Amino acid sequence: MPVIQVTMTEEDGGATPAQKKALIERLTQTFVDVIGRGEKTCVVLLHEISTDNYGSGGRSVTEIRKG
Repeated sequence: MPVIQVTMTEEDGGATPAQKKALIERLTQTFVDVIGRGEKTCVVLLHEISTDNYGSGGRSVTEIRKG
């Protein structure tokens, strides 16, 4: 079973349900087009991460973006 995982930041409220639906459909179709299998069994996992929940250089991304 193919599993496609997407990790993205949750900006301005995150992706809308319509955007998530479109992303899942298009990623699945791209996998089928390139690999030639998996349409019925392809799983797409979307992970949205708050900018408070990751960081770099000892600071959260929320802090970094504030300047």
